[in-house]
Amino acid sequence: MKAIIFTIFTASGMVAGLNQRERKAFILHFAYSLLEGIIAGLLLLNEFVFVKSLQGSNYQLAILFQVSTAVFILLVFINEWLRRIKNKRKMLRWAAIISRLPLVLLIFYPRSVHEIGSTPVYHYIFLAIFLVYYLGNTVIWPTVNLLLKTSYRNEEFSRLFSHATIFYKIVIMLTAFFYGWLLDMNHFAFVYIFPVAAILGVVSVFLLSLIPYENTYQSIKSGGFFSSVKVSIAGMVKILKENRPFFDFQAGFMLYGIGFMISYPLIVLFFEHELNLNYSTIALYKNSFNLIAIFMLPFFGRLMSRTDPRIFASIPFAAMLLYLIFLIITPYFSASVSFWEYKLYFMLIPFIFFNGVFTASMVLTWYIGSAWFCTPEEAGSYQSVHLVLTAVRSLFAPLMGIAIFEAWGFNTSFVISMVFLALSVSYMIWSARNNKLNTR
Repeated sequence: MKAIIFTIFTASGMVAGLNQRERKAFILHFAYSLLEGIIAGLLLLNEFVFVKSLQGSNYQLAILFQVSTAVFILLVFINEWLRRIKNKRKMLRWAAIISRLPLVLLIFYPRSVHEIGSTPVYHYIFLAIFLVYYLGNTVIWPTVNLLLKTSYRNEEFSRLFSHATIFYKIVIMLTAFFYGWLLDMNHFAFVYIFPVAAILGVVSVFLLSLIPYENTYQSIKSGGFFSSVKVSIAGMVKILKENRPFFDFQAGFMLYGIGFMISYPLIVLFFEHELNLNYSTIALYKNSFNLIAIFMLPFFGRLMSRTDPRIFASIPFAAMLLYLIFLIITPYFSASVSFWEYKLYFMLIPFIFFNGVFTASMVLTWYIGSAWFCTPEEAGSYQSVHLVLTAVRSLFAPLMGIAIFEAWGFNTSFVISMVFLALSVSYMIWSARNNKLNTR
């Protein structure tokens, strides 16, 4: 496999100018990205599987979404633990085995709604399996950046990372397309697919662990683990107190994040109960805005380099507000066209477009927005603050969204979400005008 990938890259010029270490790292990174793209394509429809196939409750759906980000609250502890681990390769492999292999248990699931409904414990087992899966990300994701930064030269990092990311997104789209089609034929196809994904997940992380790594372990000063965690928390608070532009950036992100997390599980329910979409159509919509995002990424990459990150962040926030508007008016202007097994609502065309704008601009804001407020050596600490605050809002916002929906319905819930988004846009623009950015 490595020989085939290397031959393709040599012919395309992707590995031109790389040294031997970088070539080996990129081949492994690329193979890891392809396998992870398959898993991400399956997870793209996971909430819909829980609602359509498993008939999970609204609050259980919110929890399924919630655990994917709430686990990052553990970064306060995980970061210190990771810093103490000398053998990163062994740590990654154990994280893969412990977090990915439980997906195999889904093969023992019943194959009927009636059987699952008569034994609600299956819903909680499903949630527990994916909680364990997402817990693995708290170890694996930070280590990915560590491995790549020690393997790629600075001038090659963004180029190689973007190549792997583009193919990663393409694999996501292809996987979601075929998985949606398969689920329409058999609503319980996931019981066969996810055990395979478990094996692929272990293999992908094992490939990642083969990337050459220079051990930069340093001895830990006395004071103990919890003392170090206390210092870490104090450092996060200090960053927010002393860097007002970054505080504003996170405050605006908190407003946006609450709006996003209120609406996300409701969109799943809206597609199911209001629009009655099948798996194939849902996959088509998701693939469409991801395709738009791929084409828009180069433009937004150039724009972000010339724009205050708070002004830039207002773009995805506003785009989300716009796509929610078109979503909620779709039932009132329900003209559509059907072809094969797909159903395309005309009002969802602008929904797809603005979702593409949101996806392309948000991926940049999310991953590198924090770095614009600090020096390079502080970037890791600033991103940790960002992730921990994401986890904080995920502890309450998804459940709050379901509570609002059950009390007042879809329209009120989406309007409240849009109010938070409008506030986030306004706050970011106000901050950029009144609190100038010093470090970029």
